[in-house]
Amino acid sequence: MAEEILSQNEIDALLSALSSGEMNATELAKEEPEKKVKVYDFKRALRFSKDQIRGLSRIHENYARLLTTYFSTHLRTHTSVSVASVDQIPYEEFIRSIPRRTMLNIFSVDPLEGRLLMEVNPNIAYAILDRVLGGKGTSFNKVENLTEIETTLMTNIFEKTIGSLREAWSSIVDMEPILEDFEINPQFLQLVSPNETVVVISLNTTIGESSGMINICIPHIVLEPIISKLSVHYWMQNQSVQVKPEDSKRISSHLKKAEIDVKTILGESEITVDELLHLRKNDVIQLNQNIEDPLTVFVHNEPKFYGQPGKKKNKMAVQILSHIHRGDESE
Repeated sequence: MAEEILSQNEIDALLSALSSGEMNATELAKEEPEKKVKVYDFKRALRFSKDQIRGLSRIHENYARLLTTYFSTHLRTHTSVSVASVDQIPYEEFIRSIPRRTMLNIFSVDPLEGRLLMEVNPNIAYAILDRVLGGKGTSFNKVENLTEIETTLMTNIFEKTIGSLREAWSSIVDMEPILEDFEINPQFLQLVSPNETVVVISLNTTIGESSGMINICIPHIVLEPIISKLSVHYWMQNQSVQVKPEDSKRISSHLKKAEIDVKTILGESEITVDELLHLRKNDVIQLNQNIEDPLTVFVHNEPKFYGQPGKKKNKMAVQILSHIHRGDESE
């Protein structure tokens, strides 16, 4: 903002108003706070929190690892699949962002409603097809002229990835994906309304010397019943840890060697400070413990056993009589 220079008459009038009380100097010093307006595009409604997006990213990082193993095993060539990004955008924007001719696999995911879409870049799809047919994995784009045999082979390849998808989602929901349709023109495919929010998971994929993207489009309607389970808190709460028997034995072995502090209190007594100061040799302090009553054995300051004092090989010892149960601790 440009500075405004006051004339001498204006300065005199201002000082006069301040001295007469017509104007408050404190209010004059306050500046009108600038209103901050945050732009919100209703066409790009954000229906997933950052925590839920991280949950989806974690699921598909696992899926990417499973796909890497699957393709490496079946294609017998260097394969790498990793999560590049996870975004929520309108469905129409996703359709405009993918090629006009591409590989589109449509999956139903019972018991969830709706369908999800896997878009495979032709570079990747033909590299996979070339390896299946015995080639070196060279990519060539002829998606508009797919033969019936090539279409069947493509369908079979991606139908076998269903197990990986099911396993990746198993920590959240037990789904049964089914490959329902195969399409090459995204304009003929209408999963949801154009403005519906979808989550797009983009996977960087390398097959041999060919590279491209695999995009997984999941509409909001599919995730709505399980959206609360996508948070990190739910995932951490329900993640089960299975302990192997050999690990359990090793831990038990280490615990058996651990040293613990065990002590027995023969009795207690209360005396005055004056009595303490006048204690002499051969004086007797009477304890509150009856000689016929069992002693309490403490393990790390916790009462655990009842015992009786004695000697073993001319050394002071305590013989354990019984275990202290929780109901007996007050005794």
